[in-house]
Amino acid sequence: MIRRVVSLARVAASICVIALITALYSLVVSVNPTTVALSYVVAILLVATAFGIAEATIASLVATLCFNVFFLPPVGTLTIADPQNWVALAAFLLTAIVASQLSGRARRRNVEALARQRDLERLYALSRALLLSGGRPSIRAAIARHIADTFELQAVAVYDHHTDSVSWAGPTDVPPIEAKLREAARQGVLLRDESGMVIVAIQLGGVPIGALALLDPGLTDTVLQSIANLAAIGLERARAHEATARAEAARQSGELRATTLDALAHEFKTPLTSMKAAASDLRSNVADGRDRELVVIIDEELDRLQALVSDAVQMLRVDAGDFVLHRNRHNLAEIVGWTLREFQPRLDGHSVVTRVPDSISVDADRELLGLALRQLLDNAVKYSPPTSAIEIGAACDRAVEIAVRNSGPPIPERERRRIFERFYRGSHARQIPGTGIGLAIVRQIAQAHGGTLGVASAPETGTTFTLSLPPGDSTR
Repeated sequence: MIRRVVSLARVAASICVIALITALYSLVVSVNPTTVALSYVVAILLVATAFGIAEATIASLVATLCFNVFFLPPVGTLTIADPQNWVALAAFLLTAIVASQLSGRARRRNVEALARQRDLERLYALSRALLLSGGRPSIRAAIARHIADTFELQAVAVYDHHTDSVSWAGPTDVPPIEAKLREAARQGVLLRDESGMVIVAIQLGGVPIGALALLDPGLTDTVLQSIANLAAIGLERARAHEATARAEAARQSGELRATTLDALAHEFKTPLTSMKAAASDLRSNVADGRDRELVVIIDEELDRLQALVSDAVQMLRVDAGDFVLHRNRHNLAEIVGWTLREFQPRLDGHSVVTRVPDSISVDADRELLGLALRQLLDNAVKYSPPTSAIEIGAACDRAVEIAVRNSGPPIPERERRRIFERFYRGSHARQIPGTGIGLAIVRQIAQAHGGTLGVASAPETGTTFTLSLPPGDSTR
């Protein structure tokens, strides 16, 4: 409506200019027709420059009509007595229209160039504002606010598919369009709402990650897409910032846990060492009988407690990434035997069958590999039937494969891909005490050695965890 009023006002102003020239030369100043025609042409050029082609064309037709009626004989009529005046009138009309068209096109190109320059300046200002906003989590609201401020829009909405949230900016309230924003993000298209909203998908690498809604922007599709691209970069920076913050928080939390437990372990080990010395002295001095049995139990349980404390500290250090790999050549059978001797108090009546050839050697960190084996044994003890046998086997082909098998219930197929995640506990583990980080620690140790950790589970064969390490020069 406003644009129509403005257009009518421009047409009226153009006609008034022609009317003023006509009144001046017909009533005030007497000049020849050539001067009148040139004055009309100049006026038409000015109208084309100021308003545009449409207004200049209308002014040309009005000027032609006035030139005929007021300045070509017989004056006051639409007829022309002299045939030469027909030629003059036609030449004037053609000149006026061509001149108005050329001037109007030049003006339009200039306006378009200025509009492109203004759009580029606004896009640059928007990109600079988004970069200076950083990657803070509130970037979604900042994107909407910066777009509204930069392009002077009444309402802007930014929808983030990752968080399924919408952030609004601008002074005008609009009806809820969350459903259309989700639709545009899902389909990756540009939509126009009946309320005057333009909705464009925000894509990154061809994948829709959100949507952008703007109220009656009057912007070209190219500019809209450029704004959406800048919004995509802003959203991705926010996600990267959030991921970095989570990783840093997790790292600091892991370091804090490891440091705290290390201090607690030191506090534990001092009295444990004293208790162990006292228990060993009692064990050597107490005669056979019930007292000796109690002393033996105390001595063995102290060994178990010391091993648990040491393993807990080492596990948290691995979980926090606070460890250094000391890789050396070791005989695998010796590492398995040493691990079993340390783990013996925790077998709870389970027997262990080992099938580890003496010929296999492995390039590994002895302490970390022993910790991984103890975690696999602990897992087998927890989830296998009481007094059942646990098997440890090893083979070397393309890799050194260490397999720990138990006869417990099978792990459902849908859970096998997640059991190595930190703190994940499957449906079969809900009633069994545990933290859910043991297998994650084993996988981290395997990856630190350049290896992998896999699982196979079936009702007939039980569950087997296979730790694969690069062979290096693994046999001798």
